[in-house]
Amino acid sequence: MTSATQAYSYAAPSSLVDGRLGLSTSGGRALGGPALAPRFFSGVVTQAAPAAAALLGVADVALTRYHQPRPGWTRDPVVTCGGDRLRFESFSACGGVYARLDLLDGALDGEVFDRGTTNVDVNGPLREALARVGARDPLHLGVGADELTVTTLDGAVVEKKVPLPERWLRGFAEVQVIAAGMDLRAELSGVSAVRFLRSLPRRATADLWVAPVGRDLRVGDRPGAGAVCLSGVGRLATLMPLLRFAKSLRVYGPAAPGDAASSAWELELPGMRYTLALSPQRWRGFSGEGAVLADLATDEAEADADLVGMLLNFEPEVEIGLLADRSGLPVTRVRAALTQLGTAGRVGYDLADAAHFHRELPYDREHVQHLNPRLTSARALVEAGAVEVFGDSARVRTDGGVREVGLVEGSCTCPWWWDHRGSRGPCKHVLAARIVARSAVEVIR
Repeated sequence: MTSATQAYSYAAPSSLVDGRLGLSTSGGRALGGPALAPRFFSGVVTQAAPAAAALLGVADVALTRYHQPRPGWTRDPVVTCGGDRLRFESFSACGGVYARLDLLDGALDGEVFDRGTTNVDVNGPLREALARVGARDPLHLGVGADELTVTTLDGAVVEKKVPLPERWLRGFAEVQVIAAGMDLRAELSGVSAVRFLRSLPRRATADLWVAPVGRDLRVGDRPGAGAVCLSGVGRLATLMPLLRFAKSLRVYGPAAPGDAASSAWELELPGMRYTLALSPQRWRGFSGEGAVLADLATDEAEADADLVGMLLNFEPEVEIGLLADRSGLPVTRVRAALTQLGTAGRVGYDLADAAHFHRELPYDREHVQHLNPRLTSARALVEAGAVEVFGDSARVRTDGGVREVGLVEGSCTCPWWWDHRGSRGPCKHVLAARIVARSAVEVIR
């Protein structure tokens, strides 16, 4: 697994002094284009204590490796200002946990200066200060340096260089596709949510199935009707400090439950939401799920993504129908284009709103193109003329022998398919066969 290096340069450390939380920004993109230190928001957070605790939770996920923990990981959360809300996001070092805090309009009272995405500095002293914020404490939030801060910096530049594994970026792409396929499986009131989460086994590695029973959730050791997989109870740890503020808990799972699959856990807090998405198993990162490959394999996806990307404007909710009207593309191609944009971290998915949202992560486009080796291998097979299609089946010649592919069900005789049976996306042979089959249909038309 290769990695790039991300360099952060902050004008000063983020700080919380006398009720003023100043979050320093480092490189990003605003409505007008790239910005060195964008300024997005200044105003009051009306619910200080839950906001501080939830922001700390997002920062904790960014610093944690849940599978095979080891020290040395450092990563700063990403914040996107969508006009009526602020979204803070992070990924765990192991790539299996995604966290997001949505500060909604009801929790913010202030001025929006711009819309866009940037990283924010969350350092040790700031973490300690956030942990001390009480229910009655005032909290003024500034995302980006204001004039007062600039005059007191004294040239105190903070620079960080951190490794940026490919799986972290690929995880952002996979999560938005997987989340878009989830349904609401259960919703608990605040009291019931507290009771359920506090009743979970203390063993962090415990693997469970959670099923709705009336207005509560029941824990079991095997799948059942409506059950959601919870692999690695310890991966929900950042929910626990937030329970005293919880208004409700929503649990999301795949529309067609069965084997172990990803799940999402959303706490509704006063004026805000805190969401955790978990990979199917605690040792699996989202980066290998392969959920994006079917959309990326279409011939039009890259060109469509360029068109759709120009229409995005840091909206908190991306309306696919409206994008289809503006772009002149059918809805299916707009969805594929959004998946393509997701591989560069340019869109996410909000379960509560059942809608995509626009963000921009600081990644190089050429680097992004090499993040899906299965798709690269599939296109190489096509270019080598190794694929023959016969109606609903295909034959793919490889160095390891001939692979028989079922186009409808996406089956294959290769070891990858026998190991995963489609649970981690299509293999390279299925992808290659579908590319050739689709090309044949286009020629007939």
